[in-house]
Amino acid sequence: MKRFLVTGGAGFIGSAVVRMLVRETPHTVLVVDKLTYAGNLDSLKPVANNPRYQFEQADIADAEAMRGIVEAFRPDVVMHLAAESHVDRSIDGPGEFIQTNIIGTYALLQAALGYWRQLAPEKQKDFRFHHISTDEVFGSLGEDGLFHEDYPYQPTSPYSASKAASDHLVRAWHHTYGLPTLVTNCSNNYGPYHFPEKLIPLTILNALEGKPLPVYGKGENIRDWLFVDDHARALILAAERAIPGATYAIGGHNERRNIDVVQGICAILDELAPRLSIGSRQNLITFVSDRPGHDLRYAIDAARIERELGWRPVETFESGLRKTVEWYLANQEWWERVRSGVYRGERLGLSA
Repeated sequence: MKRFLVTGGAGFIGSAVVRMLVRETPHTVLVVDKLTYAGNLDSLKPVANNPRYQFEQADIADAEAMRGIVEAFRPDVVMHLAAESHVDRSIDGPGEFIQTNIIGTYALLQAALGYWRQLAPEKQKDFRFHHISTDEVFGSLGEDGLFHEDYPYQPTSPYSASKAASDHLVRAWHHTYGLPTLVTNCSNNYGPYHFPEKLIPLTILNALEGKPLPVYGKGENIRDWLFVDDHARALILAAERAIPGATYAIGGHNERRNIDVVQGICAILDELAPRLSIGSRQNLITFVSDRPGHDLRYAIDAARIERELGWRPVETFESGLRKTVEWYLANQEWWERVRSGVYRGERLGLSA
C-alpha cells in the first residue's frame, strides 16, 4: 500500500485517477485542488466517504502550503495533474497558465525535494514525482508521423508553452538534484465528468439542447482520442512501476477529424435521445472561424509504454464515445450544476 498525493484531483483526469485508485487499489489518496472553475467535488462523490480518501483545498503555487501538506501527508507518490489546460482560455488569459503550470510546478517540486531529502535511503529509492503532461508540447504534425518520447518540443500556444516549461523543470530536478521523477505526455482525453468547454462534452450538451454545434474551420483538425479510464490506468501503472527519469507517451490509437467526432456524437444522440422537431442533429453543425494557431494534427506512438509496462487502451473510439454520451444522458444533474456556474458554453479564445 502506498500513499498518493494527487494534485488537481478534482479535475477531469485527476478525478478519474482518484476514483480508480480508491476503487481498484489498496492505496491511500490525498487530493489537493484549488477548486477553480474546472475543479468539481461532485466528480469525487463516488469515493468521498472512503476512509482511504482525503481532500485538501490549496493552490499548488502557494509554496508554504505545499511544503506543509507534503510534510504532513508523507506521500510515497506525488501525481501532479493540477494545471490550467484549455488552449482557448490560454489565448484569452495566458497569465494564469504561467502562474499555475510553471510557478505551481516549481513550488511543488521544491516541496517534494525538501521532503524527499529527509527520507531514509529505501524510502528515497521508492519515492516518485509523476508529472502528467500533454502531447501539445510537441507542436503540430503533418499528415504523417507520430509523436514519441524523443520528439522535439515545439509548443505553439500559451498553454502548450507553459506545459513544456513544466516538463523541463521536472526533468531538471531529476538530473540536477536526483529527485525520482517521471513524465507522461498524453493525447486528447474524453469520457465521463469532462468539463463542458472541450469539444466532446460541449458538443454533447449543445446537441442535447438543440443549440448550434460550432466546428472550427472545416473540421479537418485531427486528434488522437484517449478514453480517460484508459489513461488513468496507464498513469497508475507508471507511478507504481516506472524507473526514475522515465518518459512515456500515452495515446489511444484513435485518430479522428473533429468533424467526424461531432458527426459521431450526433448519430449516437439521434439514436438514444431523438428530437423529432429538429431532425438529425447533424443539421445543427455550424462551421466557424478557426482558432488562432490551431495545430493541424496530433497522434501518439505509445509503443514504449506497451513494451515496458504492458499497457494498451481497452476502449476503441466508438465504444468510448458511446459510453461517454450514455454517461451524460444519465447524469444530467452533474452537468446542469456545472453549467449553472461560471461557464455556460460560450466560445473562448477569440481575444487574439
